[in-house]
Amino acid sequence: MPFPSSQNRRTFLTAATLLALGGLAGCNTTSVLAPPGDGSDETEATLGLINNLRKARGLSPLSRDPAAASAALSQAGRMAKAGKMAHLIGITDSFGARMKSQSVSLPAAENIAVGQADAQKAYLAWLNSPKHLENMLGPGYSGLGVAVMRNPASGNRPYWAMVLSSGI
Repeated sequence: MPFPSSQNRRTFLTAATLLALGGLAGCNTTSVLAPPGDGSDETEATLGLINNLRKARGLSPLSRDPAAASAALSQAGRMAKAGKMAHLIGITDSFGARMKSQSVSLPAAENIAVGQADAQKAYLAWLNSPKHLENMLGPGYSGLGVAVMRNPASGNRPYWAMVLSSGI
């Protein structure tokens, strides 16, 4: 077998390097800031807003779901700790597995947001987003949990999470 020319070797090495860099760019690694600080359950602050919206559309109201509220607080904390808004944090993260491990009845949905000063502003952000609105109007959902978490290491930006569940 002939030894490749130096031009072929350079072309091969360039292509291999670009492929490797492309693969690394697709990885979802997470830098971790200090543990999140200030967090709270905001379900009561949003439940009436969402139920008014659902009532206007002829849908049944939601109820506070403690498992969904706990899952929302956990997700808000995960985002605040990572310093980024994302449903999936880390390459092995799975929404379904996360919900199951937190006893959230499936099917379930999650809305996230960052930067809103209060629950009403987070609700309005979700209301004005077609996919988030679709989640809030999901006919299969009966439970709700909403939470916010701030992290001093990321400038105390509020990270919001809403979890809608199919049972309580």
